[in-house]
Amino acid sequence: MGFLTQVWAKAAAATDPAPADAAVPDEKPVPDTKPDAEQPKTERKEWGYDLYPERRGETFKPKWSRILFGMEGQENIDRYKCEQNVYWCVKNGPLVKLMMGALRSSGCPMDLRRHISCEVCDPSVTGGYDPVLNQIVVCQNMAKNKSMVHGVLTHEMIHMFDYCNNDLDFRNVDHLACTEIRAANLAHCSFLSAMMQGDASPFNVKEAHQNCVKSKALASVLAVRNVTHEQAVAAVERVFPKCYADLEPIGRRIRRNSMDQQKAFMEAPLYGYDVY
Repeated sequence: MGFLTQVWAKAAAATDPAPADAAVPDEKPVPDTKPDAEQPKTERKEWGYDLYPERRGETFKPKWSRILFGMEGQENIDRYKCEQNVYWCVKNGPLVKLMMGALRSSGCPMDLRRHISCEVCDPSVTGGYDPVLNQIVVCQNMAKNKSMVHGVLTHEMIHMFDYCNNDLDFRNVDHLACTEIRAANLAHCSFLSAMMQGDASPFNVKEAHQNCVKSKALASVLAVRNVTHEQAVAAVERVFPKCYADLEPIGRRIRRNSMDQQKAFMEAPLYGYDVY
């Protein structure tokens, strides 16, 4: 029995099964693959599209109660700070520079002004990838510092890379599970993060990283697809061996507090990728 299957079975035994339309918010939801005007509301909700109001053409309107407490009302300032952080990451972030170079080397267009957008999002997410516009969304109200923006950009650029190079179909749950596994594997999981989400202990150090990747991928699939836990678990387990082993274009799993980011950036030309 796989790690996710064990976790799911334990949760199902302890609580009532989650409803079929349950969605676990995460930082990596994927918007719809059709223009909003053509989407019924139920379909938009299934895909997490409602988590990005500006993707629907809506203008964010702050509430007076939240303005009084300083929680809203500075959207223009937040957007400016977000764009500053994006620019800093593009110029100084090793993994972001690597990913931009890899995208361009693969024939995938990557223009800072065209393909990255700072927007107000639902508080449950920090970023996303819109395959319709081939655009990364950085949530200016949630990703507030350079470190968070660097993580969002790296994660979402992996989705962009997969969409451009691997004919990724976000409507296919196996494809979605695969790209989320790759993004968690290359951009997020470390032993510390695994400990924080309860996937590691002194007794399973060897499997900690894999369990962290599976957990994050599962949460992401549930966040953007109207599927049951059982279906999402099955998809993640089905594609995990192949997708976990795919380290393109970063070439290595990044360990926290190490030189891995810089090494990956310096090694990129060895794999045929230009550096930005």
